[in-house]
Amino acid sequence: PEERRRRVAPLAAAPPGEAEEKPLLRGIFEISKRSCDVVLSPRRLRWSPILPESPTGDSSTVSQAQEEILEMKDVFSVKLKRRRFVGQKKGGTLLGITIFKCLSKEENKLTDCAIHLNNLSEDHCHSWFRHLKEILNGFKNRPKSLKVFVNPSSHKREATHVYYEQVAPLFKLADIKTDVTVTEYEGHALSVLKECELQAFDGVVCVGGDGSVSEVAHGLLLKAQIDAGKDTDYISTPVRAPVPLGVIPAGTTNILAHTLYGIKHAVTATLHIVMGHIQPVDVCTFSTPSKLLRFGFSAMFGFGARSLALAEKHRWMPSSQRKDFAFIKTLADLKPEECELSFLPLQIPQEDSHEDDKITLLYLGNKDQWHRIQGHFLNVSIMAIPCLCSMAPRGLAPNTRLNNGSMALIVVQNTSRTEFIKHLKRYASVKNQFNFPFVETYTVQEVKVQPRLKTGLDAKENTHLNAASAEGNYPWNIDGDLMKEASEVHVRVHPQLICLYGVNTDDLESSQATCNCI
Repeated sequence: PEERRRRVAPLAAAPPGEAEEKPLLRGIFEISKRSCDVVLSPRRLRWSPILPESPTGDSSTVSQAQEEILEMKDVFSVKLKRRRFVGQKKGGTLLGITIFKCLSKEENKLTDCAIHLNNLSEDHCHSWFRHLKEILNGFKNRPKSLKVFVNPSSHKREATHVYYEQVAPLFKLADIKTDVTVTEYEGHALSVLKECELQAFDGVVCVGGDGSVSEVAHGLLLKAQIDAGKDTDYISTPVRAPVPLGVIPAGTTNILAHTLYGIKHAVTATLHIVMGHIQPVDVCTFSTPSKLLRFGFSAMFGFGARSLALAEKHRWMPSSQRKDFAFIKTLADLKPEECELSFLPLQIPQEDSHEDDKITLLYLGNKDQWHRIQGHFLNVSIMAIPCLCSMAPRGLAPNTRLNNGSMALIVVQNTSRTEFIKHLKRYASVKNQFNFPFVETYTVQEVKVQPRLKTGLDAKENTHLNAASAEGNYPWNIDGDLMKEASEVHVRVHPQLICLYGVNTDDLESSQATCNCI
């Protein structure tokens, strides 16, 4: 019988503006059990099935071939595919090439999937493999070496399992070298980072909860100041972190992970790191008049801090139980803190057009005009990021952004327990949690919190929740970590002081944002 003739389907036209992109390679591979004509260019991989020619010479059948396109920016790994016997670790029969891509799914999730290009020719596959690797190596921001911290005590002690079962295999697949430290005590990561040679790594990764991430972020920025020769007791203009920070959620609340990815999902967080998605983020410095306390993203004084302080006294309880107990107990003994708040409002730029069409930025109000509020406050929140979490899907500070150079100051004045509970419940809904007469919000650059020390009869009225206040030490909740200070705390925001692996959940297309620290 006459041999069946086959015709290569014509490739579709390149998208507008990319017609000048020349193919690097063209060849035939079997994909999904179909022989395909495959073309590789610097930006994409395109293939279409090779269809049999019609006996009448009609090419209409050919036009029905569906071309598929894979954007190279979505590829994070390429491997030679081999058949090996049980126990065989090297060599084996070459079967083709496997390409691993990052796939977006619903609810901001990312997952990985494999595309198999089968061809038994060694020379053919090795040539394609080399070109594919060269393209992947050309992508900016993708890490080759990472310093990893794992907190084995996070949440239900699941961080170690999360890392070795879900994260490490993806790092290995992407040919990322890792140096792993499993922390043994609070402050371990900080002490390691102070001595770490960060130039040996492309990024730092933390696997744990909010407290672990806060410690690593603080250590990373503190190391940057030390290397820059800064006085770490007082830092008015800190230098940026030299490498990005990756956050793998393995805690209870995971505020930073929710804010970065819109979801608590270890694989999604890992793929953002692997793909090199960089997001500049604002950071705050928390200082007393004499020293720097720490770097951080958010803080609470009053109810949010006292409930954390009580939870820390009951570490013997399971994590979720002690937090629920502390929340309810603090709510039952609800008392305000008397203090003075001083803040510098954000100076809003105004565009003023001139005849030469140049734009000049004018600032409204006095640049150094401080505002002061004195009174009794149930809670004071200072946040440089929106602080999303499962309990507050819109965020604890929904009106701020990751990198707009400002902080949200949220002041809850003294009110009844019933009204305060209504305010708290609003965080879990779509309603405006600030639409109460006792809640005030401000967009600020700096904040000073000066507690009024309780003496005499005022001190005796404190319950055990306010015992620290009676001693002159007031609890602060900074990124989920408890700190106690007696004096004024000065909070400043520093624009884009650190880069985090992830995307701005307000603008998912910003995932390829460039960062000055790279």
